[in-house]
Amino acid sequence: MRAAVDDDKQAPIPFEGGQLTITQQEQYGEKVLAFDGKQLASNYDVFFDKIVEIGGVKVALVDVGDGGNQCGPAKVIVWKPEGGTIQSTTVEQDECGAPPAAVSDDAIYFVPYLLPGDSKPALQWSPTGGLSTSGNLTYMPEPGTDWKDIDPAKYDNIIDALHNEAVYKAAEKLLGKDMPDMATSLLVGGGTEKTASGAFYASGCVPHDCGGNDGFMAVDPANQELYFARRGDTLEPDAWPAVNTWPAEVRQAMDKAFGSPN
Repeated sequence: MRAAVDDDKQAPIPFEGGQLTITQQEQYGEKVLAFDGKQLASNYDVFFDKIVEIGGVKVALVDVGDGGNQCGPAKVIVWKPEGGTIQSTTVEQDECGAPPAAVSDDAIYFVPYLLPGDSKPALQWSPTGGLSTSGNLTYMPEPGTDWKDIDPAKYDNIIDALHNEAVYKAAEKLLGKDMPDMATSLLVGGGTEKTASGAFYASGCVPHDCGGNDGFMAVDPANQELYFARRGDTLEPDAWPAVNTWPAEVRQAMDKAFGSPN
């Protein structure tokens, strides 16, 4: 038992005259990030990222999260102000971790991943200014793209189809304010499948809620039509447009997808 725990330890990192350590007391327990024994953060996944220099100050970046599918970790920033003691702050924009960090000479920028319909603040951090908002980002499809440009073979997830401007505008018309929630219900998903007529589709689910919050999306490029459905606690899924207007093969694909939890 102890051997398994010991194997999971990460080597101490020398930092600002001391050591950053990540330890785990129990085999399936939380890991603890500490500086010379002073606890800074803890969670089930704790991993050193890197040490950078921001405005002449050494800064350690550590990823701390719950683990699980499709959810990134929060970013813990550790630094030691001149003449001061070790400091740390955690950047976590939502319940699914922090945006990726981009490091420059004088600041760290956190640029959020946007789902279709989303708008989120971009954050920045520096040792002197702390954490602040540097601007606002809004999801935008690729200008000038049309139905003829659709290529499902290139999509890791069917959400990628919404990078297409024509598809995005059609989805916006159908879904309105529900677009970000619909996209979230497809996040945990893979590639697409095709119907006999050439429409392509895929199902997915909300991270950490597969079987409880599932989504379905189909794209019919030939007829320039979209179909969306979400199933939560109710027996019948919500659908855009109304499911009784769907082609039979698309309805069958949805029924099959929702027949068993993802």
